[in-house]
Amino acid sequence: MMRPPLPPFDLEAAKLKVRAAENAWNTRDPEKVAQAYTEDSVWRNRDEFLTGHAEIVDFLKRKWAKENGYALRKDLWTYTENRIAVRFQYEWHDDNGQWHRSYGNELWEFAPDGRMSRREASINDVPITEEERRIFGPRTPEEDDAGIPLR
Repeated sequence: MMRPPLPPFDLEAAKLKVRAAENAWNTRDPEKVAQAYTEDSVWRNRDEFLTGHAEIVDFLKRKWAKENGYALRKDLWTYTENRIAVRFQYEWHDDNGQWHRSYGNELWEFAPDGRMSRREASINDVPITEEERRIFGPRTPEEDDAGIPLR
């Protein structure tokens, strides 16, 4: 299964990959998201280590069962032939209604078919008030080229 754009990446292709990932994750559909990864894809997400579609789908189901109202923004940090680094922020609330903004960095490595074969994510959660929220769902056309503020 080919997932264009394919490596080697140029700037435009890397930007397209990042936006495609953001859009997919904002669906909160574990099966759809898992299709962007090789069958044997390896992940480190915080303190969890995963391998393959079944573990990725299970992880995403658990994640989105906890992270209510999840909405994500990703920004390209840098890229090379078959690797991309991104920074991201997402907001969510827990079952008690406490909002959080999660800040993170990801390192991605891609197979020749354009699917991700490796993902490493480091993430920190910061409690925020509802008034501090700034991510309210998938990116709108007006936000198309908007970056992510540091705080």
